[in-house]
Formats: sequence, C-alpha cells, structure tokens
Amino acid sequence: MNESLVKFGTLFFSKPATAIAGQVDSLFTFILWVSVILFLLVFGAAALFVFKYRSKGTNEIPKQQWIHDNRFELLWTIVPFILVMIVFVWGFKDFFLLRVSPSYSYEISVTGKKWFWVFDYSDTGKTVMNDLVVPVNQPIKLIMASEDVLHSFYIPNMRIKRDVIPNRYTTLTFTADRVGEFSIFCTEYCGDGHSAMLANLKVLSTEDFEEWKQTGGASDDMPLADLGKKLYADKMCNTCHSLDGSPMSGPSWKGLYNTNRELSDGSVVLADENYLRESIVDPKAKIAAGYPPVMPAYAGLLSDREIKALIEYIKEIK
Repeated sequence: MNESLVKFGTLFFSKPATAIAGQVDSLFTFILWVSVILFLLVFGAAALFVFKYRSKGTNEIPKQQWIHDNRFELLWTIVPFILVMIVFVWGFKDFFLLRVSPSYSYEISVTGKKWFWVFDYSDTGKTVMNDLVVPVNQPIKLIMASEDVLHSFYIPNMRIKRDVIPNRYTTLTFTADRVGEFSIFCTEYCGDGHSAMLANLKVLSTEDFEEWKQTGGASDDMPLADLGKKLYADKMCNTCHSLDGSPMSGPSWKGLYNTNRELSDGSVVLADENYLRESIVDPKAKIAAGYPPVMPAYAGLLSDREIKALIEYIKEIK
C-alpha cells in the first residue's frame, strides 16, 4: 500500500525514505527556527519601543537621539553574514548530494507525457508506466525528458524534485533506505489531466527487485476484465475517458463497444475489437470526431495481455 503523506511524518514533511531527506529536513528546521527567533527579536523590540517611547504629556520631545553606533553596525552585519554562510555551505553540500550521481548508480530513463510517466530499464529492455520500481540501498539515477510540455517530477518522501523539459535531459539521484511504496507527483501544471498525473515509487529488497526484473510483476492469474479495470486507473486512462458518459478530453467508454463512431474525417467506423486495439496502440490513426488528437501511442508500453484486458473491460461498460 502506498504510504500516506499525511499519516506518517511531521507537520511539515512526510516520513523520509532516504538519508539525504534527513539533512534537508534539518536545514529547513534550522532556517525555520532562526527565522522565528529573528522575528520575535525584531517584533519584540518594535513593540517595546512603541510602548516605552510613545508620545505622552511628559515626553513629547525626544531628549536624545542616536545617529550612529559602530557596535550595532557590526552586530547586524556580522551575525546575518554568519547565518547566511551557514545556510549556504549546508545547502550547497546537500545540493551536490541531490544532483551528483555515484558512478555505480542504477540508471532509469523517465519520460513525462500528458498525463502519465514512463520508466525505461535499459538493462532489461523493460518499459513500465506509472510504477518506478527500484532496489533498496542502491543509488538510482533518473535521466528525464518530456515528450510534449513542461512537467516536474517530485517524490516527497525522497525530498527530490526537478523539471522535466522537452528536447532536453535533466537528472535526479536518490538512494532509498527502506522498502515501501511512495507517491510521485507532477508539480508543473501541464493541462487538463495534471492533477491526475500520479505514479508510484516501489522500493523492493534486492532479491525481490531481481525477481521483478524477470517477471515484471505480471498479473497472469487475474481475469482480463478485472485486470482492465485495474489498468484503467494504473495507466491513467481515467484522466481522459469517463465511465459514465460525461465528456472529457477523450470519448467516454460507456457504451462504446460495438457502436458506430464518427471520425474527424467524416467517415464512420464500428468500434469493435480491432478498432479499440488500434485506438490504444496508434490513437492518431482514426481520430474520433469532436476530440483533439492528444492521446499518446501506447505501442510498446502495454503487453498484449494488458491490451486485451482493457478491451474486455471496455466491452463490459454498458
């Protein structure tokens, strides 16, 4: 089960899942309390002066006025300089730990699309949607790019976030120090389905990760329609296709199967199994009338069984 961002952790942060997260939290706490103390000192001094030196009948004209004091000049110059340098050095060290990947890092390619994430494992040729699976205690290097618009990849429990940009690679690195499941978000508004552009980080033991690379965690024993229902949410089909007939950026799946569908070129096609399969793997081949051609191709992202499962699920939605 995906770890809750609210139930576990502190007032400001979710429970950390990597060593660097503790350092980031400590720096934040240091800055917070320094800011609180400085605020109280400034506000307290202002309140004291307003009350003590307020205008009154016996004290209408100031008797003495300070123009300059070297002690105070040095105090409010040196102390802020020291505090800023502490934050700079501390933050600079953490920045490098968050940006510089060890040479032995396990590399995974990340692609952002409207509105899901694709993870490619070059050592196995495996491609996974919305599930980033990594081994525990192994440095991970993410090499990220976008296929369409600007996205931002964010894992709160790892305290890492970086923009994912079209036609350019950006990188992130982290080392998970405990097994579990954690949420991944897109934090750059990228269109209608932005709020649903979610994914899961699954941290496995070394043995379980090696087994996952061989099997892919396939659900071979799950009935096709049930698997299709699961994929509808897992593969983010729900960001574009409703189940109740309500309009979204893509046609509703309600009553879709075996009906005549008008296409953007004016022709009509029967929404049978072949049409549904083609619409999944190559959605721009036949574009439904009244809808923009924004759906990405799922060719190579879904197995044959997953495609069949989605078709079976669509057939059940009357």
